[in-house]
Amino acid sequence: MRMKTSIRRHLLPSVPIPTPYGAHVVEEGVQFTLFSRHATRVWLMLFDAPDAAAPDQEYELTVENNRIGDVWHIHVKDAREGQYYLYRMDGVNPGSKLHCYNPDQWLLDPYALAVSGAPKWGSTWDLKAGKHPKNGAKFPKGVIIRDDYDWAGDHTPRIPLEDAVIYETHVRGFTVHPSARVKHPGTYRGLIEKIPYIRDLGVTSVELLPLQEFNEMEYYVEKTNRTNLRNFWGYSTLAFFAPNGRYAADGVHGQQVREFKEMVKAMHAAGMEVILDVVFNHTAEGGDGGPTYSFRGIDNSIYYMMENDGQHYRNYTGCGNTVNCNHPIVRDFILNSLRYWVLHMHVDGFRFDLASIFARDVNGDVLPNPGVVELIAEDPVLRETKLIAEAWDAAGLYQVGSFPNVRWSEWNGRYRDDVRAFWNGAGGKLGDFATRLTGSADLYDHPGQTSLKTINFVTCHDGFTLRDIVSYNEKHNLANGEKNRDGDDHNNSNNYGHEGSTSDPQINATRKRQQKNLMASILLSQGVPMILAGDEFSRTQNGSNNAYCQDNEISWIDWSLLKQHTDLYKFTKDAIAFRRSHPALRQIRFLDGQPRDDGWPDVKWYGPDGGDPDWDGAGSLACLLNGRKEVTEREEDDDDILLVFNRSEKPVTFRLPFSRGQEWTQALTTEEKKPTWRRGQKTFKADRLSVNVFTSSM
Repeated sequence: MRMKTSIRRHLLPSVPIPTPYGAHVVEEGVQFTLFSRHATRVWLMLFDAPDAAAPDQEYELTVENNRIGDVWHIHVKDAREGQYYLYRMDGVNPGSKLHCYNPDQWLLDPYALAVSGAPKWGSTWDLKAGKHPKNGAKFPKGVIIRDDYDWAGDHTPRIPLEDAVIYETHVRGFTVHPSARVKHPGTYRGLIEKIPYIRDLGVTSVELLPLQEFNEMEYYVEKTNRTNLRNFWGYSTLAFFAPNGRYAADGVHGQQVREFKEMVKAMHAAGMEVILDVVFNHTAEGGDGGPTYSFRGIDNSIYYMMENDGQHYRNYTGCGNTVNCNHPIVRDFILNSLRYWVLHMHVDGFRFDLASIFARDVNGDVLPNPGVVELIAEDPVLRETKLIAEAWDAAGLYQVGSFPNVRWSEWNGRYRDDVRAFWNGAGGKLGDFATRLTGSADLYDHPGQTSLKTINFVTCHDGFTLRDIVSYNEKHNLANGEKNRDGDDHNNSNNYGHEGSTSDPQINATRKRQQKNLMASILLSQGVPMILAGDEFSRTQNGSNNAYCQDNEISWIDWSLLKQHTDLYKFTKDAIAFRRSHPALRQIRFLDGQPRDDGWPDVKWYGPDGGDPDWDGAGSLACLLNGRKEVTEREEDDDDILLVFNRSEKPVTFRLPFSRGQEWTQALTTEEKKPTWRRGQKTFKADRLSVNVFTSSM
């Protein structure tokens, strides 16, 4: 007998519940929600045009009717999708802290999903030298967005970290050069047009320099040597939920959200992931005397670390201010932003700029177990995303090998320095090179950690390109207007006899080979490889190692170089494919050289004579990787792989070790001409400055 049950039906409240934060289109109108603990009065301003000099409607929020705890909220029935909005606030001075409330200052919602501002990249838009935005037609405004994009058919690739090859690039710089020959240069759509190239190269994950809304014109000072400088890299975030509007082809009034989603969906359709470089350590508001956009005028003492006097900003970032990341309110803000980019924008991972800021408390002291790091690692929404830390900050905290969470991977700065030093003769040691090649166990072999902790790179946006590492002994940053004082002075580079470009065929041949050697090292190492876009065809920045403000051919990728350096491109493509086809190069466990069940070690090092290497010698050694499935922890046996490195300026003859399977077969070489090789050879003559790779099938 079926029992009857009564169903109690509840009517929804007439006024929506005031969460989540931001501006959200509801059934009738728009719900606005904002946090501020110390505000006493709040005004919401609505604009019908992005360049309106005054609001079309304004609503005052009262403590009695529009505040619950520290949450200010208002439901506006007449508000609509596509309108623009800002806030004004007044408040109290919390103790001795710096008071920044100003009822005349317009404020951007920290949770704004899009920001409308200058109509195109680089527009001066009536900027005045030395004037900070306060209010008026040119102040950036939040855009009311309806999140109704059709993600049907989108599938996150979920590429295992051990199989990833990361490709770091810049949305604008990748396609803005005329040689890119795209219909929408410098935009999300321009990047979509280049997806076939990226996929054909073989990379799995595209890491994009910061694209959360920022002001590229913040360095603009008219009629000076900085007039033409732009914040090209974007490490100065204005709005942490909003994709940069000037990267959109169709406009800056909300179209950027759809275009960004189209780019992600297209990347996924091609089987590739999207990783965002995010900047939560500081904001675009700068330090003392900097502009006020949002956080400073909403609750300055909560969002930022303040000095003991409460009147000045702590600066562990080199950018004037430091975000108070471990305050509970700010932790929630960071988590909400990351969740939004995963749930609503479908990104696959994050690289965190100056992530060691996460390890500091409100006083700047280093925490052993920082809450925000653990919350990000354990958050259910973020569990399948890639988390990569730049494990240092600008105040000397260097946590490469000790970033406080096993879930995070790290940009391995030690890898970059040791591999560059090994090949460029800057005192690099054989033992250091061997350690980096096999996963940097000295840094990461701790309980619960694997070789996937290390993101292996020799170049990134910050520093020399691959070509410039082998073309310049000194940095050349005069164009930045800082008298060449900026940028790193220790580059582990070598110009091989001439500073910069040369027509000398011998020098150019050496440089090309060294580029291949460096690229080979990245792709033959245990851990996760990352390469800088354009390095695969010898891109140059003409010796600049700090092109943060160069929105010109210094930073743009010149695609004509692809035709000039097809040999380097083909080598890179072949090396990526070789890595992908050999699990022995993608092991998760650390290699220790101890015998396994088959009686052979997972890795064995040899000197040229077939014995142990001379770790204090000139720099020639070979590495034998065991390909058995019991060692690689894969389902099938791989080939044994023999890696032969000769950094000497002279050819070196190697006695090849015993092959357990078929005879050694040559698979890759950085030499200009593939060496003559006969099956069954017992020795191999490696040319000067070369890498050669052999396989032996079981």
